[in-house]
Amino acid sequence: MNRTPFQKTVLITGANRGIGRAIVECAADRGAARIYAGVRNLDSANELVEHYGSLVQPIQIDLDTPDTIEAGARQATDAEIVINNAGIMHITSPFDDDAVPLLNREFQVNVVGLLQMARAFAPVLRANGGGAFVQLNSVASLRATSAFSTYCASKAASYSITQSLKDQWAQQGTHVVSVHPGPTQSDMGSAAGFDEIATPAADVATALFDAIDAQVFHAWVGPLAELVSHSYAEFSQTVIEGDMRALREQAFS
Repeated sequence: MNRTPFQKTVLITGANRGIGRAIVECAADRGAARIYAGVRNLDSANELVEHYGSLVQPIQIDLDTPDTIEAGARQATDAEIVINNAGIMHITSPFDDDAVPLLNREFQVNVVGLLQMARAFAPVLRANGGGAFVQLNSVASLRATSAFSTYCASKAASYSITQSLKDQWAQQGTHVVSVHPGPTQSDMGSAAGFDEIATPAADVATALFDAIDAQVFHAWVGPLAELVSHSYAEFSQTVIEGDMRALREQAFS
């Protein structure tokens, strides 16, 4: 695929490591005009600033702290692409003693945090011509496993929110991308024991920017996610990306 520098201003949450850092690197390679590196601790972005200089501007955004999200939106008023990469994962099965508090924690960050990011940055994107909003979901959004049950539940919920954003933001010209990686090389992937089968984080970054370029909703990354997408394709095209009003009329006519 031929890629031209997009000269866009990009904001990335969880930008200091793993997939987030790979997204920063990819955005810089593709000619971003400015990169807001959203991090919980501003000092954690020092290495990025040392490497990229004034291209990278650290900004404090903690998905568990709504005030930082709102302040971030007030600061990054020129953001044209918002990439919500940050999230948390616990290894928890339904009957573990801590399943309920960990479920609440994952929903607070992975779902409520997404919703608060969307609400805060919707007017920013609208003011800047629509732009794009990218949500890092997962292959776990579609298929739960018992060892990661609460995480899978949170990612299924974040996928639902992402679908709603796609429909509602079409009115303001904001392109929404739902990214679904399989096991990925990151701290989270290592904690889950996926190092031997993990896809490079750079592949996730490449896929999401390619999805923005191609104006598609889903980005499937890695062998597992791509295999799942083949079985999911018809349902996705008809239901997820289809016209629900037309489906209702067909069902009840």
